[in-house]
Amino acid sequence: MKKLLLISLLCGMLFPCMAQKNIIKNKENQSMKTIRLIYPQWQGAKITHLIPELKDNPNDASKGYYLGAQLLNYLAPNTNQETFTVPVSMEMTDREITDGVTDRDVLLKQTKTALGMLNAISPDKIVTLGGECSVSVVPFTYLANKYKNDVAMIWIDAHPDITLPGDIYSGYHAMAVTACMGYGEKQIISTLPAKIEASKILFVGLRNWERDEIKVRQKQYGIKDIPGEEVTENSNAILNWLKSCGASKVVIHFDMDVLDPAEIVAAVGTDPNGMKIAQVIRVINDIAKEKELVGLTVAEAMPRTAIRIKSMLEQLPLLK
Repeated sequence: MKKLLLISLLCGMLFPCMAQKNIIKNKENQSMKTIRLIYPQWQGAKITHLIPELKDNPNDASKGYYLGAQLLNYLAPNTNQETFTVPVSMEMTDREITDGVTDRDVLLKQTKTALGMLNAISPDKIVTLGGECSVSVVPFTYLANKYKNDVAMIWIDAHPDITLPGDIYSGYHAMAVTACMGYGEKQIISTLPAKIEASKILFVGLRNWERDEIKVRQKQYGIKDIPGEEVTENSNAILNWLKSCGASKVVIHFDMDVLDPAEIVAAVGTDPNGMKIAQVIRVINDIAKEKELVGLTVAEAMPRTAIRIKSMLEQLPLLK
């Protein structure tokens, strides 16, 4: 016992600075405020034609992202994180295209609301459960501003989401990455607090660019992508990029359509040969070990079966 006490005293005398730094670091970690943000936005997507089993209820399909966000929150582990929900309109409009974006005015209003909430709450880290892909835009640009652009963004997705207003597809969820970069519909972009540079963005798991112009645009922007097959065995390609990206913090967008439909159908997209669940889990955890993870989004959950059950229950007597 005396020997242990002597060793402890000697360590304190020999390494006082190290001990003090560890105490400070622990206090900082304890004081970091992490919130859970439920962001059930659905207006950014136009996907009803991609879900044939819901063709008789296109409105239910459109709003499926709302239910998806609620289910993600229900299924996610209970934590001591404060939970906040961005209010999202459930009104089904004519889905008008304004300045190249479907439901632009609704999206603009919800963007301002979400950003106002984050500015008032002032979190240090954000877990976002959506909703279609555009739910990452507000929390990621908020964090980029908070940490003075010392943030890298890793976008794990089957699609690059670098569409622009005026392209053939007007869904804002396909414009999420370009919006984070500061490109897109002027009114929405003008509300965002920061931009993330292309050199600090990495795509992982892309397998469907949909149009040749999107491949060209990615090359013009200079955004690197790492195919899922390159990280089948380990995450080294991603970790090497992280070490060279020049940022100390990272945000991760996990679009569930990156997953292989042969293993699970959890999203709208069902392109074959996606990443396995265990592979995505390992990649995200490896990233979090390499850099400080300040933002994590899980998005594009489309609970097809739950939507059909909900529709069934709504038609039963005494439940109406």
